Amino acid sequence: MSLDLNNATFWGYRRENGRMGVRNHVIILPIDDISNAAAEAVGNNIKGTMALPHPYGRLQFGADLDLHFRTLIGTGANPNVAAVVVIGIEEGWTQKVVEGIARTGKPVIGFGIELHGDHDTIMRASKAAKEYVHWATELQREEAPVKELWVSTKCGESDTTSGCGSNPTVGNAFDKLYEQGNTLLFGETSEVTGGEHLIAERCRSDEVRDQFMFMFNRYQEMIERHKTSDLSDSQPTKGNIAGGLTTIEEKALGNITKIGKKCVVDGVLDKAEEPTGPGLWFMDSSSAAAEMVTLCGAAGYAVHLFPTGQGNIIGNPIVPVIKICANPRTIRTMSEHVDVDVSGLLSREMSPDEAGDALLEMTLRTANGRNTAAEALGHNEFVFTRLYESA
Repeated sequence: MSLDLNNATFWGYRRENGRMGVRNHVIILPIDDISNAAAEAVGNNIKGTMALPHPYGRLQFGADLDLHFRTLIGTGANPNVAAVVVIGIEEGWTQKVVEGIARTGKPVIGFGIELHGDHDTIMRASKAAKEYVHWATELQREEAPVKELWVSTKCGESDTTSGCGSNPTVGNAFDKLYEQGNTLLFGETSEVTGGEHLIAERCRSDEVRDQFMFMFNRYQEMIERHKTSDLSDSQPTKGNIAGGLTTIEEKALGNITKIGKKCVVDGVLDKAEEPTGPGLWFMDSSSAAAEMVTLCGAAGYAVHLFPTGQGNIIGNPIVPVIKICANPRTIRTMSEHVDVDVSGLLSREMSPDEAGDALLEMTLRTANGRNTAAEALGHNEFVFTRLYESA
């Protein structure tokens, strides 16, 4: 029996701005690399919180600094986050992030280290974090229609089974969610190379098509500026090549199957930008797994679908990452990383609709609270995208 999405619901956390989250994290968010130690100390002091250290935030400028702020603010604003303690070396940038997150209405407070030092900052931030934990742990899940679940996707360590199995499974699920009015996202700008015309043909309007091609061409120009003789070991990767993919064009054709057959590209976003309505959105983004999933979280997405062939182990601290795999060898050797086994597609023991329904069922179970393989194994990869070096 196929899954009835028309009557499907999930249980999540209704946030102050109306968005539905599927996790209830209290995070300690450092503004910059030198505030990591204080953030991690607070995370260690107060159980039930999670620090998100990262190596950036000093002397960035221009578009790169704008992206840094969008990533920090978007992470704190994500509906999977209940409350945020922000720590930075300087008061100005700390408050900028606090004010951005506060626009959601959720509890957030910031602490600057200068003129206070680590000891006093850690003490004050720990007291605030403890109160946030008490508050957040009393929040209750409530029922919501499936269309309120924001779902993003990217693939990783692709091989020939990706384009034949796990990626089309995501596409089948996306087609069904699209019909429900969900807010969906895909990206990986470099990995649509050779298939960009297929995406352009599916854009909602000439304006959306022009925006997509602008993002695609901008990324291509960056690659052209910095590449050496070719992109060997990067696009495709060694894992892709070992899995039977020989060119970026082959990889792209498999990648594009993640957006199904019925979805229309309704809008285009720059990195870490939040969509303004339902539908399928393309986000200009790196194809590196941890970077892309971090950008999806910063854009407000609550669940991530991640098909893999050779076996990618990526996770994220705030967004549950659901792994889908059709490669029997990967499932045999890396089963602890796989949430949805669709290898039956290749042996013709499972239809595309059955595979899509299996993924949707796991998506709803995850939204209701089931930990993904990546969560259970402690994969908390939180990686920023940089546009250029610091000043």
